[in-house]
Amino acid sequence: MTALLVRYIVCLCLVMLLSLSLCPVSSVYSSSCQLQEPFSLNGIYKQGDIVLGGLFETHYTSIFPKSFFTSKPQQPICQDFDIQGFRFSQTMLFAIDEINRSDSLLPNVTLGYRLHDNCASLGVAFRAAFSLASGKEVMFDQAASCRGTPVVGIVGDSMSTNTIAISSVLGLFKMPMVSYFATCSCLSDRQRFPSFFRTIPSDAFQVRAMLQILKQFGWTWIGLLVSDDDYGLNVARSFQSELAQSGEGCLAYLEVLPWGNNPGELQRIVGIMKNSTSRVVIVFAHENHLLNLLGEVVRQNVTGLQWMASEAWTATTVLQIPSYMPFLAGTLGIAIRRGEIPGLRDFLLRIRPDNDTLSSKGNNIVHQFWEETFQCRFPPSPPKWTDEGGRLCTGQENLATVKTEFLDVSNLRPEYNVYKAVYAMAHALHDMLKCVPGSGPFVGQTCAIYYLDRINFTTPFGDQVSFDENGDGLPIYDVMNWLWLPDGSTFVQNVGVVKETAAKGGETTLKEDIIFWNFVPKKPPRSVCSESCPPGTRMARRKNKPDCCFDCIPCSEGEISNMTECLSCPEDFWSSPQRDVCVPKMIEFLSYDDPLGMSLTTASLIGTLNCAIVLGIFTHHRTTPVVRANNSELSFLILLSLKLCFLCSLLFIGQPRLWTCQLRHAAFGISFVLCVSCILVKTMVVLAVFKASKPAGGSSLKWFGAVQQRGTVVFLTLIQAAICTTWLVSSSPAPHKNTQYHNDRIVVECVVGSRVGFGVLLGYIGLLAILSFLLAFLARNLPDNFNEAKFITFSMLVFCAVWIAFIPAYINSPGKSADAVEVFAILASSFGLLGALFGPKCFIILLRPERNTKKAIMGRGVPK
Repeated sequence: MTALLVRYIVCLCLVMLLSLSLCPVSSVYSSSCQLQEPFSLNGIYKQGDIVLGGLFETHYTSIFPKSFFTSKPQQPICQDFDIQGFRFSQTMLFAIDEINRSDSLLPNVTLGYRLHDNCASLGVAFRAAFSLASGKEVMFDQAASCRGTPVVGIVGDSMSTNTIAISSVLGLFKMPMVSYFATCSCLSDRQRFPSFFRTIPSDAFQVRAMLQILKQFGWTWIGLLVSDDDYGLNVARSFQSELAQSGEGCLAYLEVLPWGNNPGELQRIVGIMKNSTSRVVIVFAHENHLLNLLGEVVRQNVTGLQWMASEAWTATTVLQIPSYMPFLAGTLGIAIRRGEIPGLRDFLLRIRPDNDTLSSKGNNIVHQFWEETFQCRFPPSPPKWTDEGGRLCTGQENLATVKTEFLDVSNLRPEYNVYKAVYAMAHALHDMLKCVPGSGPFVGQTCAIYYLDRINFTTPFGDQVSFDENGDGLPIYDVMNWLWLPDGSTFVQNVGVVKETAAKGGETTLKEDIIFWNFVPKKPPRSVCSESCPPGTRMARRKNKPDCCFDCIPCSEGEISNMTECLSCPEDFWSSPQRDVCVPKMIEFLSYDDPLGMSLTTASLIGTLNCAIVLGIFTHHRTTPVVRANNSELSFLILLSLKLCFLCSLLFIGQPRLWTCQLRHAAFGISFVLCVSCILVKTMVVLAVFKASKPAGGSSLKWFGAVQQRGTVVFLTLIQAAICTTWLVSSSPAPHKNTQYHNDRIVVECVVGSRVGFGVLLGYIGLLAILSFLLAFLARNLPDNFNEAKFITFSMLVFCAVWIAFIPAYINSPGKSADAVEVFAILASSFGLLGALFGPKCFIILLRPERNTKKAIMGRGVPK
């Protein structure tokens, strides 16, 4: 309804202005253009060389006896005198008086003024604005072409709705309007409002300032109440948009406060506030909306809320009463920047009701102020007033003796904006009057009235005044806090500043240590729909709930949480136990520090040491029959190969490298082939000797001489060397990081490269071992007191058993277990060969030396 009313009035006024502009050439009108009836407007006037206009709210309410839209204008009745609004108007008069006394600003120019009361009514504000724009209130003379003495600019209005309607029309005629209190962000639209300026930040910044405070305290679950007018509805849209873009909170509820006292609607809204889990409620509304709302809040006893006030009611004293403090104490709000205006209080003290030049006849605003302040009436007073003992005003009362907020200049905020608005007008006029036609700074080198676009000056308080490209003032607010004192009174203290700069963006500075919190303990409340998810969990949105309401779901293994979702770690990383960071996966291999690795290393070194001991024993007793029997050279070669077998197992322990992967299997294969080849030749020699002992068998030994034995061993070993070389050249083993065995670990292993090559290597060893076993088995019962074939048979049986068991165990052992199985097989088979082949001989050499004789070995005269 408000928007429709504004559009209707704008259209009506355009028609009125068009009619006025056509007045001199019209043949329809009589000899003079005349208003049907003069407007009855409260006003204050003073003539000057240049006249500034002003619109101020000096009454809270207005009543129209009849419908506004009639052929004859109806006279409004303004009620409920607004002391603060009157002080705003007096601040403008003070600024003009100060400028007129200045030698540097507008010298030799006297500023006049015409101020009107808007009576908190759009209709009255429109009438007053066009009265100021036209310059006439009663009669338009045809000889003057329907032109009076209009003002050059207007300071006002205080309400966004009024300002939108007035400025949209005045902008067509390029009349500047500088508001001190209208904050609607829509007024920043230069296409719709080309001549509008303001010394108060727009609601767009006010919303951003609120969001910065919310972010400072971590409040993400918010209730929002707005007034049912352009101010509130535009703020609601802006707040929702900014909140959605920031992603740092959401609304628990959004309610529009009704005009007037609507008990049912207010009861519903307060019920929502009471039942909501949100502990923070922001109110963008004027004090008259708050008065009705707080009545219902008190009735329902809704405590425990953190109120946040817009600049419209942050400093309103009418709400700072003891009955509201249990609910409103601790309120945080943003307020217009406070300023100092030296000399203002002395100027206010000089106001007298006998200064008839100030006001229009019959509507002396100063008289009304005097009556409100001293609770008296000027004659002729209503008979009922005197009959009931009412006091008559003399006009000689002393303002200095009265306790009134009118004289309190310690917290000048809107007044400071009025002061800056007047000075902005004056500086623009000063620059314009200095302009020489044809050499101005604007397009076409002509003078223009919009010097307001480029003003830049500093107030006595040290604040810079200028306008941006949208006509908005510098974005800065004070942050206020309602302190509830022990005596029950309220003190509104400044606890910080919120500002915005092109270089740094939004800046919030708060003195948190002095903020009064109306909670137990005295700390900021928590206002969240859901607490932040702990590390290792992600947010799961609740169905049909705002984004701030969610459940926390644990992340899976290998994922980390960024508080909103779970992200998989890269391949070489794994999630920490808290699921909050990806850490490098643990590298797993058969290491020397591992207990298993230490055990195998110890076993390998023991085996190597045993080989060395046996080799020492054999070397020391190399001339004895036991050592010399069946080619002692092969025995020494077997001991050397076994020593290499024990040592090659160490290549399987430690982090795999390219050279260890290539060397481990080649060394293992060649060492075992050397060992088994020697055993095979030994077995063949035993059979040859036995066969030679038979008639006609002597020729068999010629094929098993020392040279043939060595040649056979070398030849068989070279075959394995060729196999290893071919394997390494064609498809070499290499280290590989395997992530398939375990999710949280990387197993570093040697891949064999060519499975065929690895299989041929093992198969060749197996073939030689089987041949040795078969030949030794055939020679096990030969008639010899020391038949070595028995021990070879047993050693090959152990060797084959170990490696037959190795194959399935190796295949089914992943990672470092496979290496451990292979090392165990190497060590087990090596110990088996060492023990089976050399154990009995060492026993005879060390413990039964009497058996270490040729006779005993040949079976003749063996000691019992």
